[in-house]
Amino acid sequence: MFQYDLVVVGSGPAGRRGAIQAAKLGKKVLVIEQGKRVGGVSVHTGTIPSKTLRETALNLSGWRERGFYGRAYRVKEEISAADLRRRLLITLDHEVEVLEHQFARNRVQSMRGKASFVDATTLQIVKDDGETIQVGASSILLAVGTKPFRPDYIPFDGKTILDSDELLDMEELPRSLVVIGAGVIGIEYATIFSALDTQVTILDPKSTMLDFIDKEIVEDFIYQLRDRNMKLNLGQKATAVEKGADGRAHVTLDNGRRITCDMVLFAAGRMGATDTLNLAAAGLEADSRGRLSVNPETFQTSVPHIFAAGDVVGFPSLASTSMEQGRIAARVAVGAIAKEPQKYFPYGIYAVPEISTCGLTEEEVKERGIPYECGIARFRETSRGHIMGLDTGLLKMIFSLKTRRLLGVHIVGEGATELVHIGQAVLNLKGTVEYFVENTFNYPTLAEAYKIAGLDAWNRMGEIQAKP
Repeated sequence: MFQYDLVVVGSGPAGRRGAIQAAKLGKKVLVIEQGKRVGGVSVHTGTIPSKTLRETALNLSGWRERGFYGRAYRVKEEISAADLRRRLLITLDHEVEVLEHQFARNRVQSMRGKASFVDATTLQIVKDDGETIQVGASSILLAVGTKPFRPDYIPFDGKTILDSDELLDMEELPRSLVVIGAGVIGIEYATIFSALDTQVTILDPKSTMLDFIDKEIVEDFIYQLRDRNMKLNLGQKATAVEKGADGRAHVTLDNGRRITCDMVLFAAGRMGATDTLNLAAAGLEADSRGRLSVNPETFQTSVPHIFAAGDVVGFPSLASTSMEQGRIAARVAVGAIAKEPQKYFPYGIYAVPEISTCGLTEEEVKERGIPYECGIARFRETSRGHIMGLDTGLLKMIFSLKTRRLLGVHIVGEGATELVHIGQAVLNLKGTVEYFVENTFNYPTLAEAYKIAGLDAWNRMGEIQAKP
């Protein structure tokens, strides 16, 4: 039986970062991946594909130029599913090539197959050809990611009624789409298809959406969606989904209403992909959604030498934070010092428009009883916004009245997931409103919105000295 210092199950963001970190520390590392190619959900059905699909849709539809040329403007008149896949395949090939090179350069071994526990230190691997081998490990990192939640009452067929993983293999673009689930995945795909001029309806039993995002940002986002005729049926539950004889889908709501559409995307949550790991043999147990509980500082499970990181441990389920979790877990696993990560990390939603946030929301600041003031900038107030033809987009910053420090930055609009990093840096460096007022930004840029919002807050706060 082969013995390793660290065996990593899964090659997504957490798995690959953890494996490479341990290898850089001179440890013998094996990565087990059950997919056809390395990369995990992030590369093949999640982060990279959805963002590539978004970029392709925006480019071919001419979405970014419609502020100047009108809503009827398109770069390509007839956009097909094949057009979207073409760019996707090129991007995925590149991502896999880079990852394989990183593994080879750092001498990380990889193996295809399905892993399951024999005991707490031994894993059994079943390869594609049926061969079974066992490997031992001093430490194990579970980075298996998630899979779509597929309830029994939804008759998935992979063509008309799909989950988010199946969507990438669609053969035709729908003229009408019902998205069940107003979470991040559902919202991203719903707005991407809307940009392709598909008539989109969003259903969710909750009366609100994206509750972890600043309420003012969500309100602005919803206004933009409704302005382009997207239907948001919040507080309404789909009780039945069926495919009719005409090949179209029919969705029945709890209020008796019936919606007919070309395609249904069920995106109401994901589950940890832990059901085939035989966790009980290692003394582990997942929750009802297949997720594993860990120490948030070390990412150790209830079995100290077994770690878990990435989406399988739950919120925030971001590729960026998963990478950091994997790195920390690997360092702890091999006995290296693991520095505490920065307090504030950005959250990005790649919808159309983008949303990105870092730090406290206004609602959280109120709950904590912190005296505060806000500064607002709209992209149309910047010269760059005019050049780009933007009539939407908002940047909001929240400052403490006592210390004048930045407490949170929240953005909705073009480039939000890039712009947020300026605010993130100031947050982690404990910067104040004066930084934005006194700093020089390139002109013309959307980043100038930081100065506008900073001045807006400064005018409200007054020129006073921060208290020590």
